[in-house]
Amino acid sequence: MSIIGSRQNPRVRRWRKLGESRRARRIERRAMIEGLHLVAACLDGGGRLQTLIVSESGQSKREIAALAARHGRPPIVLSDSLFAAIVDTETPVGVAAEIDLPERSFDPRDSTACVFLDGVQDSGNVGAILRSAAAFAVTDVVLGAGCADAWSPRALRAGMGAQFALRIASSADLIQAVARFGGTLICTVARDGLPLEQADLRGRVGWIFGGEGQGVSPALAAAATQGVTIPMPGSGESLNVAAAAAICFYERARQLGASGSAASRG
Repeated sequence: MSIIGSRQNPRVRRWRKLGESRRARRIERRAMIEGLHLVAACLDGGGRLQTLIVSESGQSKREIAALAARHGRPPIVLSDSLFAAIVDTETPVGVAAEIDLPERSFDPRDSTACVFLDGVQDSGNVGAILRSAAAFAVTDVVLGAGCADAWSPRALRAGMGAQFALRIASSADLIQAVARFGGTLICTVARDGLPLEQADLRGRVGWIFGGEGQGVSPALAAAATQGVTIPMPGSGESLNVAAAAAICFYERARQLGASGSAASRG
């Protein structure tokens, strides 16, 4: 098996661009994933690997060989130094893949539980919110203008495979998207909202979360049907948006666990 070692190789240059450029990912509808967990999550979620890529030293690893067998086609092998140049981690495990971005468009009005993100610019926060959403059965996410790319390397690492378990859409008009949803729309507020545990979260719930600094835009906050506040007995004034989202999703799951599924309540 030949080993690619040149940085000028057209495929290598393209893989680097897919990892670095949101525009390239959007145009090609492709992305790069890295690591045993993400590649396995893509395969488990029915994702399509265009190309499996392994490092020269990674060829001999049993776990990587098992992923190659699942893929069903021989991987492309890069020298260790070249592999390190196309991935985003400092100590790569030795496996990556070029994937098709999933086609999972959806109509918000058909969603049982949906997250609307308004200008969440930190890709780590976007990935962490997706991870919590998947963990607590909030199946759909709409990213508004100004949000970080859910398929960037950092968001993928933070999401830990959640991207392959969710329906993720983008919208230039979140006001229209939340109006289309039509269910209970919950917006978190730092103070004077209904305490989270007192809100009825058992029906169709849409969660609205804003960016790290500016929060939810006034127009979008006005579209919410309920403002809720997470009680914080400590000295902090606010929570990181990803932490707040995880607490909200947990509270909904807790209420549903005691009262039945959201689907049964329409």
